[in-house]
Amino acid sequence: MNSTGKSVSLQSLAPLVGTWSISGPGQSGSVRYEWFENRSFLVQHIDIVSDGEPTRGIEYIGVDPDTATLRSHFFGTNGKILEYTYDLSDGTLTIWFGGPESPAKFVGEFDATRTVNTGAWQWPGGGYESTMTRVDGDAR
Repeated sequence: MNSTGKSVSLQSLAPLVGTWSISGPGQSGSVRYEWFENRSFLVQHIDIVSDGEPTRGIEYIGVDPDTATLRSHFFGTNGKILEYTYDLSDGTLTIWFGGPESPAKFVGEFDATRTVNTGAWQWPGGGYESTMTRVDGDAR
């Protein structure tokens, strides 16, 4: 259980599995989520352009037993390694840069069919809107 007393399961991210088109002001591209062997990790493949800057890379998401959170490591083609924390509860996807105490995060809401997630990345002094639309895969 995490600090809120909530049990955490990688399976809670199952609605992300599939390919998604990413759009928003100055933003386009796609991401693909798939299970790693035995569903031990969720893997995200990223290929987006934001304000003319390409971002390509791969992210491994898993359960961090020390913090009882869904933590990830993103490996970018620019050589950077970034860490994030995920939560998907009650149709709201939250992705924090770093840990849940971070003011830098994405918060997005799924529609009833779980085929569109509309939200925004936000951080002190900035942010941008972003929409994920399912291209293929199961809406679980």
